[in-house]
Amino acid sequence: MHELIEEFLSYLSVERGFADNTLSSYKGDLVIFSKYLESSGIQSIQKVSRQIVTSFMLSEKDRGLSSNSISRELACLKSFFKFLVRENKVKEDITSVIESPKLWKRLPSTLNIQEVESLLKAPNLRELNGSRDKACLELMYATGMRVSELINVKMGDFNMELRFVKCFGKSSKERIVPFGKKAKEAIARYLSKSRPELLKKKVSNFLFLTRLGKPMSRQTFWKIIKKYARLAGIKKDIKPHSLRHSFATHILERGADLRIVQEMLGHADISTTQIYTHVSKDRLKSIHKKFHPRP
Repeated sequence: MHELIEEFLSYLSVERGFADNTLSSYKGDLVIFSKYLESSGIQSIQKVSRQIVTSFMLSEKDRGLSSNSISRELACLKSFFKFLVRENKVKEDITSVIESPKLWKRLPSTLNIQEVESLLKAPNLRELNGSRDKACLELMYATGMRVSELINVKMGDFNMELRFVKCFGKSSKERIVPFGKKAKEAIARYLSKSRPELLKKKVSNFLFLTRLGKPMSRQTFWKIIKKYARLAGIKKDIKPHSLRHSFATHILERGADLRIVQEMLGHADISTTQIYTHVSKDRLKSIHKKFHPRP
C-alpha cells in the first residue's frame, strides 16, 4: 500500500501539477485509510470492496470527523482508485458509485469593515517587522489571495506602477489581481525600510521575509494575524483566511460581479464563490432583525 500511495502522489505532482499542500493532504488521508485496512486485516488493495470503503467512512464519522472532512477523504479515495484502474493495479473502481456525504456549507468567518480597519492600523511601523506585517495584511485584504499565495509572492510577481500582482494558486494556476493605493503605499514602505534590514545582505527573491532573511511560512502569518487581531481588540475567532473571506464579502456587498470575484479569488467553480453571497444575505437578515420594528 505504501508503494501505491507514493506512485499516486508522484503522479499528482508530476503529471497533474498538484501543490505541496494538496499532496500533503492526500497523503495524510491515504495513510489513515491504509491504517484502517491494516486494522481490518486487509493486506491487499485487490481485497478492498465498496463495503470496506463505506465502513471506513462510517468509522471516520464515529471518530468525530465532520461531513466536510469525510467528503474530502472520499474525494481523495476516488482519485486514488481511478489512478489504480488506469495503472492496472485493480480491475474495478469500487468508489465510483459511492456517494459523498451531504455537505453543509459553513459560512466563513469574516470581519466587518471597521474591524478590518482596526486590524490594518494595528502594526507599529516603527518596529522592524511592523511595516512588513502592515504590507502583508494590506496586500491580502486588497487582493483576497490565499495565505499560500501571499507567502510565495516573488519580487518579480508584482508591478507597483500598474498595481497588480501575479498569484499562483492551486495546481500552479496563474492569475493577475489588482491592488489599491493603500496596499501600494504599505509595500513601498516595507521595501524601502524593513526588507533591506531583514535581508541582512543576503539574497532572496521572496517578497516577505522573516528576521532571519528567510521566506515567511504559513505559521508565521498565522501568528501575525492573531497578534494584530488581539491588539485591535477583535474578539472573533480569526483565521489566516479571514482577510480573504472579508475581501470577497465586502466587494460583493458593494456590487461586484460574482464572476469577477471568482476570477480574483482563483476559484475553479463559481459555486465556491457563491458562499460569499450567502454571507451577505446573512448579514442583511441580521440587520433587518436588529433594526426593523417588527423583526
